[in-house]
Amino acid sequence: MNPASPDIQPSLRIAVLGIGMMGQPMARRLCQAGHAVSVWNRDRSKAERLLDAGARVAASPAEAVAGADCVVTLLTDGAAVADVLFEQGAAAAMAPGALLIDMSSIMPSQAREHASRLQALGLHHLDAPVSGGTLGAEQGTLAIMVGGEAADFARAAPLFAVLGRATQVGPHGAGQLAKLANQMIVGITIGAVAEALLLCQQGGADPAQVRAAISGGFADSRILQVHGERMVGRDFAKRGSMQVQLKDMRNALATAAELGFDAPITGLFEQLYAAGVAHGLGELDQSALFVELARRNGLQ
Repeated sequence: MNPASPDIQPSLRIAVLGIGMMGQPMARRLCQAGHAVSVWNRDRSKAERLLDAGARVAASPAEAVAGADCVVTLLTDGAAVADVLFEQGAAAAMAPGALLIDMSSIMPSQAREHASRLQALGLHHLDAPVSGGTLGAEQGTLAIMVGGEAADFARAAPLFAVLGRATQVGPHGAGQLAKLANQMIVGITIGAVAEALLLCQQGGADPAQVRAAISGGFADSRILQVHGERMVGRDFAKRGSMQVQLKDMRNALATAAELGFDAPITGLFEQLYAAGVAHGLGELDQSALFVELARRNGLQ
């Protein structure tokens, strides 16, 4: 479907709920683009880091969203989104006709349910999860997968233009379905790269040189370049995380079950990420699946 246009960027009143690893740089970019941004986070100190960018820090979700044209949620999971919207009062405090843009990664069924509940309150909804990590958030190069109405997608174009490249992929829930596809590909490819490099190490080849040798061929990918570099450098500092990758694989499997679709490859990798998390790797970057596979093979 249509990509969002980067050309029309009127100033908006925007509330950002959830100032974590992704919310922080995304909210900062919105401030730098000249939008009036109010922010809220459960840990207020994280939101206060945006004061120097011109953001207004709110004491509650309801205070943050009051008067906002658009409300962006960047929360842990679907339960957290529902809690902030419907239990902590954000939805009830939104102005009539305001647009909720949920950029969290949640299940498609949850996105559809949230859209229905918001529509009953006279509010609009887009599910718009992102891919590109903290680097993409900082640089404004995120891939944004959007589900919802075309008119709301057009309305959100000035906001999306600051953050990256947005594409409407279908109705409510379709953005989250596209994100699950993205995370399936990412999680599975990380495993393929890790296993291949470890096989080479076991056989006496230099994994760093193998990675260099196959770059530019059919096996090349952004995962090989970015996560493969982390693997050969043993740099597993948290950018994404094993725990979040596991959540995404489980969401993909749950959605597949709802659709009557067999996803055996995703099922296998869910088990591998779960094992890594059980062995204490949950707060490391998802490239640390390399460590779990190395452990299975008695490698360092």
